[in-house]
Amino acid sequence: MSSSTRTHRLLEALGLHRPELRAWAMYDWAITGMYAVIIVAVFPIYFQRVAAQGLDPTLATQHFATATTLALAIVAAIAPVVGAIADFATVKKRFLGTFAGIGIAAVAGMYFIQEGDWLLAAGLFMIANLGANGSMIFYDAMLPHIAREHEIDRVSTAGFAVGYAGATLLLTLNLAMIMKPAWFFLPVESTLPSRLAFITVAIWWLAFSIPLFRRVPEPPLPEGMEAISAGQAVRRALGRLRHTFGELRGFKHAFLMLLAFLIYNDGIGTIIRMATIYGTELGIEQGVLIGSIVLVQIVGVPFTFIFGTLAGRFTTKTALFFGLFVYMGISVLAYFMTTWVHFVLLALLVGTVQGGTQALSRSLFASLIPRHKSGEFFGFFAVFEKFAGIFGPAIFSLMIIATGSSRQAILSVIGFFIIGGLLLLFVDVDEGRAIARKAEKDRAEALAA
Repeated sequence: MSSSTRTHRLLEALGLHRPELRAWAMYDWAITGMYAVIIVAVFPIYFQRVAAQGLDPTLATQHFATATTLALAIVAAIAPVVGAIADFATVKKRFLGTFAGIGIAAVAGMYFIQEGDWLLAAGLFMIANLGANGSMIFYDAMLPHIAREHEIDRVSTAGFAVGYAGATLLLTLNLAMIMKPAWFFLPVESTLPSRLAFITVAIWWLAFSIPLFRRVPEPPLPEGMEAISAGQAVRRALGRLRHTFGELRGFKHAFLMLLAFLIYNDGIGTIIRMATIYGTELGIEQGVLIGSIVLVQIVGVPFTFIFGTLAGRFTTKTALFFGLFVYMGISVLAYFMTTWVHFVLLALLVGTVQGGTQALSRSLFASLIPRHKSGEFFGFFAVFEKFAGIFGPAIFSLMIIATGSSRQAILSVIGFFIIGGLLLLFVDVDEGRAIARKAEKDRAEALAA
């Protein structure tokens, strides 16, 4: 067997065997670095220690949670509209680029945040969230167009794994800049290294988005549908949205999957978004916090691929159940966390399940819907995903107000995994996929007639 044949087989096993699949996955490389640095690792610490300087640490955590909640609420409100518009016009790549541009500009603007600028920091953080999460609506909606039905799990997990690899490199660079500024000829006692880290994120996000725009074709309109103007698309989309929820309910297993996802992903999102600022509040050193997030990315690469393999060997649902069980353990351990050793252990556990559970949730939903409604239905997927990010941070904020401590909120997260897992039990994947394929067949027959 030649080396080229072996390489192709390896890429096929990973879900990266065609140029458009690799280019699509590179956007995960681009944006996961942003999530790792801005959402999870560096910016939450900067917000707590610099932007919110002068505020009580617990109050700073509350403000950060509130900003997260508001940002995701805005995305949830607009997601079904822009998702539906994308089904009436060939604009998925254009919309992705617009939202990405907004997010990149906000991240670059973080360079100007100084001590005490917590309002500016919260505002830019919200805009960056809007840009990143808005762009992911259209990125996710491309998945069923570029991947064949039997490839969806592998391609989806490949995107997450590639993203983790990119985030590892970017986080390592940023950690070196912040912990060893002299290596980069930067002042030691200064906010400059962190602020320059934000600039590197903006450049990274922009540069590695380019392959998607060059190599991934714009998903075509469904057969029989003619392209229309943007204004007409808006009017039709708004008119159709009121029917979308009812239509989605007709795909009962896709709808039930969304309900389960809404709940258990709230727990996942809360852990991702609040872990670092919670650790900062407990007094864990910055180097340990950022290094632990690097560990999550490193561990996440092989384990995300492993989850794709588990889904193929057993079932997608089985792999998801395993991930949710591990997250339940993480929630309990986080409640008792007191030292940096505990934080590193939790990071290791998160790395084993984070990418796999999210990737398989995306691919399972994609397999339960008809392709000609991917933009519209993934708009609702984004709504559920963003609402899933709203409730956890909101509870975090409310629990701080009620108890004066973040620890009780951590323990409450376990309920999301229990309830979400119970709902997932009732999703019949085979029946759901049969319903989606029948809808595609019925539409094709109607158009032929």
